[in-house]
Amino acid sequence: MTAAKNHVPVSFEFFPPNTPVGDEKLKGVVQELGSLKPEFFSVTYGAGGSTRDKTLATVGAIADAGFEAAPHLSCVGGTRDALREILATYRARNIHRLVALRGDMPSGTHMAGDFRFAAELVAFVRETQGSDWHVEVAAYPEYHPEQRYATRDLKHYADKVNAGANSAITQFFFNPDAYFHFVDETRKLGASVPVVPGIMPFHNFSKIAQFAARDGIEIPRWVALKMEGFMDDAASVRAFGVDVVTELCERLIAGGAPGLHFYTMNQAALTRDICLRLRGSA
Repeated sequence: MTAAKNHVPVSFEFFPPNTPVGDEKLKGVVQELGSLKPEFFSVTYGAGGSTRDKTLATVGAIADAGFEAAPHLSCVGGTRDALREILATYRARNIHRLVALRGDMPSGTHMAGDFRFAAELVAFVRETQGSDWHVEVAAYPEYHPEQRYATRDLKHYADKVNAGANSAITQFFFNPDAYFHFVDETRKLGASVPVVPGIMPFHNFSKIAQFAARDGIEIPRWVALKMEGFMDDAASVRAFGVDVVTELCERLIAGGAPGLHFYTMNQAALTRDICLRLRGSA
């Protein structure tokens, strides 16, 4: 990689811990990954707002540590008044970056609330908060798992951009051609905001394979077979996984990706090692 590309912007995603032990562990992870000078840390928001208070607490801890935090906010099941209250809380903490999502309803419940789609949430943020917020939205290079037709998924994405999104973060993927094709197709629709690839290190291959199968994400067959062939050889799984994901990142950066967003699973080691390799420090 050239020197100019050794410092591609990075960002990291966490989920709110469920225990005090998890809270303490995450503080260490934030400091460790913070040494890589990320653009921001994002924090997920449970289905139907189920982790609202925990998300608020985690975002506050990140901000208190001196880093920019970007809370996720989903609109399904939410009311205008409730979302206005959440946004006011973030504004009071001087947080002006947000990942706006449709979100999922908790299992066993029905669709409710004032919003149906993420584009409506983006429009609401612009209506109530003005232009001083940076709004990220989701993108799906291999298309949304609930969407049968790619053209409709692209239209929904363009709607979010037209509603006022500043940039997008993709679902994780392992096929760089899918990312480049998605970007080309969205440009044709006039949706020209930066699209940052979402990167999933192989923290746990079996779990990631389950996520991928659920969400229609392709793991190359040769990668899956080799991972399965390592069986209980954790060191080989780790080394191979770092190689695969680093090469994916290099191809994305070489092709013009504007940054990289890592799904850390609240762990630092693999994400740190990949970033250091990309920067020529490992």
